[in-house]
Amino acid sequence: MNDKKEIGQSEKILNAAIQCISTKGYASVSLRDIADEAGVVLSQVNYYYKNKEGLFIEVIRVLAQHYLQEIEDKLKQGKSADEKTAYLIEYFQDALLKNPGLIKMLFDMTSMALWSDTFKEPLRQLFDDSTALIEEYIMKDFSQTRDRDNYSPSILSRITLGALFGTSIHIMLAKNQEDAVGSLSAIQVFIK
Repeated sequence: MNDKKEIGQSEKILNAAIQCISTKGYASVSLRDIADEAGVVLSQVNYYYKNKEGLFIEVIRVLAQHYLQEIEDKLKQGKSADEKTAYLIEYFQDALLKNPGLIKMLFDMTSMALWSDTFKEPLRQLFDDSTALIEEYIMKDFSQTRDRDNYSPSILSRITLGALFGTSIHIMLAKNQEDAVGSLSAIQVFIK
């Protein structure tokens, strides 16, 4: 019985952390903010996650699983490499318009990983796994049917993810995001 309560409390804290970080950013959120959002005392946050860094590592792990599952689900919807590419672009467009907080968190986590060895490994793994999905579902199909000037599917997958990620940053900074989100569709031109 106690295990269920502990799982419930740690999940409440984790969900509160995701909510707080997605609205304010990691640097602007304190453990007290997270505890207040979760409706728990600060000592419970420290009990379950030790410190802000420990909690953030768990946030990265959970969000990475979430992103990867959603991306794979989208890629599975397509029959051809072109359709799979269109669904991947649609995923980024929908995320930018419907859930920008989670995309901002991805950018925030990536920025932190550039400066922190603690955050670097889980983010590197997220990018590697995302690249692997693009390679598995899209680039292997393309490489079998199209000449790619001797670039491996792995390299093309990294370039594709980089284009999606970089363009998404531009969109988040745009004055009119709804108009700018259409620019993601242009990435498909480079993949064909």
